[in-house]
Amino acid sequence: MNDFHRVPDPSLVTWTHVIYGLHALSVLIGITSAASIVGSFIFGVPSLVAVVMNYARRSDVRDTWLESHFSWQIRTFWLALGASLLVLLLSAPLMLILVGFATAIAGFFIIGIWVLYRVLRGWLALRDARTLPT
Repeated sequence: MNDFHRVPDPSLVTWTHVIYGLHALSVLIGITSAASIVGSFIFGVPSLVAVVMNYARRSDVRDTWLESHFSWQIRTFWLALGASLLVLLLSAPLMLILVGFATAIAGFFIIGIWVLYRVLRGWLALRDARTLPT
């Protein structure tokens, strides 16, 4: 049994698909260009638009199963940004001895794989009308 009290408007399900599509576009741009996945996800226009869309309609999905998707999407963005800043903060001093370049690349790669996983897992759960962990 879930704690959701109301059924979401079908247009909000479509809205959520569009948000996942924008995030997936950012990931695809990161995979197919010189940008990294995480760089494209955090700084790319599609993901930035998607996060704004999340915040714009967040109150509309409250108390529906879509609320978990909005939290998942917003959390993915902010955790990717925070983890990237942490990697940069830890790697920057090590760049003086060249090790930092390797730690930065490895860190951003791992975060990028995590972002890809979160977008795919979330979108598949949406397709199946399932909630996500909060």
